[in-house]
Amino acid sequence: MCVPLSLSDLSERRSAPVAQLGAPGPDRPTLLRCIKAAIRVPDHGKLVPFRLIEIPSAARDALGEALARRHQELEPDVAPKVLDKDRTRFSFAPTVVAVVARVVESPKVPRLEQELTAGCVAFQLLQAVAAEGFAGNWLTGWAAYDLEVARWFGLEPNELIIGFVHIGTARVDVPERERPDVTSLLSEFNPDSISFTRD
Repeated sequence: MCVPLSLSDLSERRSAPVAQLGAPGPDRPTLLRCIKAAIRVPDHGKLVPFRLIEIPSAARDALGEALARRHQELEPDVAPKVLDKDRTRFSFAPTVVAVVARVVESPKVPRLEQELTAGCVAFQLLQAVAAEGFAGNWLTGWAAYDLEVARWFGLEPNELIIGFVHIGTARVDVPERERPDVTSLLSEFNPDSISFTRD
């Protein structure tokens, strides 16, 4: 059952290391509930500039081997340990979902705004699975930006992978890390700064 996240929960949010995400993961009804919540994001123009692709466990080994081969094509001198990381990139969490930005031509909604909407879906998915009692991590990595990998995922020219959301149960307590001081991030607009340049 979904439990609403409190401000305290949000203030303590952290990502579990992917290698420490194990079973159980969400079952199909739970995952669909989480996705239903994840897509309730700001969407100027109601363009729905996003979609999601689940990477089933049966496909993970083949994808990992393909990634290692592709990486070696791109970088012949890549270290073997890096290729090993490629092979296991999607082999830890029981559920992995790629969030895809689907940018459409619009005179009112620029590309960046549509990509940000898709990014909101990825983050909202993390929040939704947390509300269901799971842990998650949003990663990109080189594969998210590679055109050949995009072809494997069936992406169209107007699409790009925003990130891979790994979902499961944390095997360790996730340590806190240093966060910025919020007062150093918030400033106030000064209307005295308004001026117009003249030719």
